Amino acid sequence: MSLSTYEVDLFESSRGRLEAIAYRLLGSAGDAEDAVQEAFLRWQGADRDHIETPEAWLTKALTNLCLNQLTSARARRETYVGQWLPEPVLAGDRMLGPADTVEQRESISIAMLTLMERLSPKERVVYVLREAFGYAHNEIAEMLDITESNCQQIYRRAKQHMATDRVRVQVDEAAARKIVEEFLAAAVSGRTETLIGLLTDDAISIGDGGAFFPTLNRPLIGALRVIRFLRLAIKPTDGKRSMLGGSPAIFSAVANGGPALVVVVGDRVVGIVCLEVTSDGIAAIHAQVNPEKLERATRGWASSEHGAPIIESW
Repeated sequence: MSLSTYEVDLFESSRGRLEAIAYRLLGSAGDAEDAVQEAFLRWQGADRDHIETPEAWLTKALTNLCLNQLTSARARRETYVGQWLPEPVLAGDRMLGPADTVEQRESISIAMLTLMERLSPKERVVYVLREAFGYAHNEIAEMLDITESNCQQIYRRAKQHMATDRVRVQVDEAAARKIVEEFLAAAVSGRTETLIGLLTDDAISIGDGGAFFPTLNRPLIGALRVIRFLRLAIKPTDGKRSMLGGSPAIFSAVANGGPALVVVVGDRVVGIVCLEVTSDGIAAIHAQVNPEKLERATRGWASSEHGAPIIESW
């Protein structure tokens, strides 16, 4: 069934919100784009004359598509090479969605997206729709074809699983650059005392290279272990440059609401290192170098202003 101009415009006016929901549910910008496109195809094939509230219909269609993807994603995670991390998204991307409340800002942090992996698919849907988008329990229940009381129970379980005592610090672009500069300067210099002052005692480091770049099979935990690894990882070598496709420049940026190092070769983003900053210091370092998870960031980087690099040639 062909779409009228009005019906196309109606969907497009919802695309940003749908992408933001799908990204929080799936932790992958690429998968979120695919889910939203599939929702568009379902919208195209629906009997739209009998749809009273298009926004609710589209949200329900997308939610169920994401539920199916989350179920299959659990099986894929078991065969994933190395450690899995969410796909980072740079500031200004509409996929990050609303950031007016603490809950909305928290829901797109790499730390929280990683933590959401411990939720069941249904718990994740209920948690995201309630926390980040403010849907009422009766609305979520209707989307999932469950009772309202069941929805409330699922939400309580999800909240318990997501409980954390870390207080994250929200940063603007200027503060992010200062944090990144201090971190990079300390890491490059190899000054252990300076790095210890920046990291929390229980800091962790996680890297995701997929099947393309070798990374550690498990997170490193503890400031001293992280520092020893950083000394090796941050040291440039011909082999590393060859793997990255050249000598990269390193920029500071904001990704998923936190400070990040963006590693660029030519016009291609080859790595994004997100720093989780808490009131006690840098609590986690999440390094994404899987090229399949950097495609949207590369497109966004090419069309944005990003200032001068901190390191012009690594």
